[in-house]
Amino acid sequence: MSDRTATRAAAVLASVLTTDALFHLYWATGSTWPAADEKSLSYAVLGTEAPFTPPVVLPLAALLLTASGIVVAQSRRPHRLLRLGTLAVAAGLSLRTLAGVYWLFAQDTGTAFYWLNLGLYTPLCAVLCAAALKVARHQGSAAQESTARWEDAVRVR
Repeated sequence: MSDRTATRAAAVLASVLTTDALFHLYWATGSTWPAADEKSLSYAVLGTEAPFTPPVVLPLAALLLTASGIVVAQSRRPHRLLRLGTLAVAAGLSLRTLAGVYWLFAQDTGTAFYWLNLGLYTPLCAVLCAAALKVARHQGSAAQESTARWEDAVRVR
């Protein structure tokens, strides 16, 4: 995979994760946009009632920002630990995708969550999971050059 492909995949993934983190930080202030109140927001985002209080949303924002940083770092300076972190991001996104597919069959089709899950949440998580896997496979130009030199040395012998 080229550096450009990994960088683009990481940029898309990090942008979405950071935007989601900013929403969580915004909700930590007590605001409920784009919903009218906390209960409506909870049902639209989660499909159930849950608190959108700072002790709940701030750790989620921190997790999303950390995931974003790990993915960007892996795309720029690949390392085994960063690759593991990026694979953990991909695993989380794949679980959310699978849960979203399940919820399509388990939720009432008349809810905002059903349609948001169908048209936005689940497809976006599937695309982002694929992007995370692309970034995780990225080895960087130095590692690729080292591998190419090793392969050349083996062929010569």
